[in-house]
Amino acid sequence: MTSTAAIAIAGVTFGYGAGRSVLDVPTLEVHRGERVFLHGPSGSGKTTLLGLIAGVLAPRTGEVTVLDAPLHTMSGAARDRFRAAHLGYVFQMFNLIPYLSVRENITLPCRLSAARRERAGDPAAAAARLADALEIGPLLSRPVTELSVGQQQRVAVARALIGAPALVVCDEPTSALDADRRDRFLELLFTQVTAAGSTLLFVSHDLGLAARFDRTLALGALNRAAAVGDPDAATTATTSAA
Repeated sequence: MTSTAAIAIAGVTFGYGAGRSVLDVPTLEVHRGERVFLHGPSGSGKTTLLGLIAGVLAPRTGEVTVLDAPLHTMSGAARDRFRAAHLGYVFQMFNLIPYLSVRENITLPCRLSAARRERAGDPAAAAARLADALEIGPLLSRPVTELSVGQQQRVAVARALIGAPALVVCDEPTSALDADRRDRFLELLFTQVTAAGSTLLFVSHDLGLAARFDRTLALGALNRAAAVGDPDAATTATTSAA
């Protein structure tokens, strides 16, 4: 039976090597279909938490369940396959492949996962639909190295969304954009996430974006091992948009 949680974390700790724990999260839950804004200062554990949710890292203790899959019990190879099939990830620096075209970058997840390829149907046609929706349709044959920062960002979003992954994670994707481009980007992102029926976890230090989301979480309040306290944690540990 499918649960209502896209992400469920319980009693999780994580540390690098034999060092102290940098993450200690008693509980965290994100519901399916939610658009959640997660913020926190440097040292609060954002990158580590995203690594656990994406299955790149395994916890020292506790449970990390994503889309009903118990990542904490799975091998590294199994987590890799799960991530390729079910998660879309927009990196802060986009992580596009420089020697591939826009179309090839967008369809890359379909080459890595049969499940994404099957859900996309015709990957090239799916890439064209996403590119048109994100206003980069004329650029499909261009090398990504010829694109502006804003255009590269949209390529990264299209790549994350192709094949309708159930969970989309964005890690500081607007940090290089001015206010106008940031607002347009968020509008396009929300439209496409809604169309795909995906859950969205959006990580940023920019609290000015928080009101656009269903719920806001402060990692400084959630992570008991945070190196730096979050001054906003007391009031934004978990809030809903009005």
